[in-house]
Amino acid sequence: MFFDKQFAEMQKIANQIFENPELGYKEWKTKTLVEEFLKSKNNQIELNYFSTTGIKTYLSKDKPVTMAFIAELDAVYAPTHFCADKETGAAHNCGHFTQITTALSLYAYLIETEVYKNYDFNIAFVFVPAEEYLDLDYRENLRKEGTVTYYGGKPEAMKLGVFDDIDFGICVHAIGETFDEPTIEIGCDLAGFLYKRYHFEGKATHAGFDPFSGVNAYSISTLFNVGLGLLRQQVRDDQLVRFNPIIMNSDMSTNVIPNRVTVGTDLRTKTTAYMQETAKKLDLAAEHSAAALSGSVEIETQMGYLPFVQDEYLNTFVKKAFDKNEEITGLIDDRGGIAAAGDIGDLAFLFPCIQISYGGFTGAIHGDDFRMIDDRFVLEQFPRFVSQVFEEMNGHLDTSKFYKRNYKEYEQLIESIIK
Repeated sequence: MFFDKQFAEMQKIANQIFENPELGYKEWKTKTLVEEFLKSKNNQIELNYFSTTGIKTYLSKDKPVTMAFIAELDAVYAPTHFCADKETGAAHNCGHFTQITTALSLYAYLIETEVYKNYDFNIAFVFVPAEEYLDLDYRENLRKEGTVTYYGGKPEAMKLGVFDDIDFGICVHAIGETFDEPTIEIGCDLAGFLYKRYHFEGKATHAGFDPFSGVNAYSISTLFNVGLGLLRQQVRDDQLVRFNPIIMNSDMSTNVIPNRVTVGTDLRTKTTAYMQETAKKLDLAAEHSAAALSGSVEIETQMGYLPFVQDEYLNTFVKKAFDKNEEITGLIDDRGGIAAAGDIGDLAFLFPCIQISYGGFTGAIHGDDFRMIDDRFVLEQFPRFVSQVFEEMNGHLDTSKFYKRNYKEYEQLIESIIK
């Protein structure tokens, strides 16, 4: 009955966050809302802060194993979404607002019932900023100021030691599809990605009087884009390869041959090895496009996020809870993987993680029409289901199936990928 009684409050919070979206490392209103809710449920709560807007709090610390339940605070840059912030362009069309309500609902349930005291593992709730890889100029300024090191919120939290005492993690995420029945998904892996910038250099001359002496950087970028289109035939389908080149900045006018154009693209793949292999092909296409038209190119490579491989062992507990649950009737467990990415992949390098996905939405995820349509499922039934997953885990976790790596090992891996 607890989640039923809490439904109206969760619905109010969901609407408030949805109508006040904020981009990563700027989630000030959302942070305040989370703080106020947690304090209202537990006046003895201790909150630890990190990375501008991140919050971590424990229910207990006395057990030998600690789980992190992770919720993402940020929105997407989508200025044409029907509920986008008119000033910032932020919109909650990836469903993160319901990750927050799920976490808050679970926290309130565990505090009021005190069932967590019977668990043989600790629970830490971690509210993380900046999962979406966007607003990069702002984040680069934060990096130059020394405020952050990483564009992504979870890698930044990893560097700060937020997850040093965590043994396994659970995230949840909206599914970008519409279903006829309450539906969850388990076992869906995510791609990883690099972020590439190609700075094409040409030579500026008068476009009418002396185009013959110029080198058109825009033409080089066009040739590069054509090359990438043809290159798609040479990449493996099973690796979920995606790249999406865009003109990032240029200073062009019609009477001057353009002499500098920057093309940016992400490069998504299922594995880091194929990521490196495909990155070399993109770089060659850029270099030879520039050479073909007598120009040059400077290449920047940044690590985006690591591929995410769901932990099969932890997902067995989700499946057991589903088999006993009579409210949620739809299960997707055979998709395998998709080319979407998230910094949960980076976190899963440190320790086992799963991401339980859930329906209840309509419209295209990251699209202009994305919204929640099954409030009762998303805000009541799904949090209740996650609490049942906790119950399945209690007393049955075999920690010999876990692994643990540290931030230094993560840092070395990233350096080896982008070198």
